[in-house]
Amino acid sequence: MVLLRRVIGDALRARRQGQHRTLREVSTAANVSLGYLSEIERGQKEASSELLTSICDALGARLSEVLREVSDTMAVAEQVEGVLTPPLPRGGQDKPLEPISARPRTEVATDGQVSVTVRRDNPLRTTLRATRNTRPTNPGSTRGREVVGV
Repeated sequence: MVLLRRVIGDALRARRQGQHRTLREVSTAANVSLGYLSEIERGQKEASSELLTSICDALGARLSEVLREVSDTMAVAEQVEGVLTPPLPRGGQDKPLEPISARPRTEVATDGQVSVTVRRDNPLRTTLRATRNTRPTNPGSTRGREVVGV
C-alpha cells in the first residue's frame, strides 16, 4: 500500500534537491527542526497543513502545486493493481492465496507526465518511486500501463 505521507515527502525532497538546497537551509527557512523535516521527507511523520505550507513557502512553491504533484502520482499509482488496495485472492474467496514468488516484482505505470515505479519485495514491503517527465511528450504516445518483470 502506498502511504500518502511517503508521496508527500518524496515530492518535498525532490523540490529541495532540485534547488540544490540542504535540509538545514530549508528547515531554517521553514522554522522547523532539521530532524523533523527529514522525517517528513522520509514519510515517517505526517505534517499538518500549516507545516506543509511553511515548508512549501521555504521552497518557493505553492502548497497547491505540491499537492497537485502528489495527486498526479497517486492517480498513476492507482493504475497499478494492488498498490493502493490489497490484491484479491486468486481463484475465488474460498481458495487460499497462491504462494508469493521469492523474486521481487516491479511494475511501471505512466500517464505521459508522471511515471510511477512500484517494487513489491513481499506482501508487507512495497516501494514507490515517482518521477515527473520534464520534456514535453506527444499526448497519447506513452499513455497506458507497462508491466515489467524483474
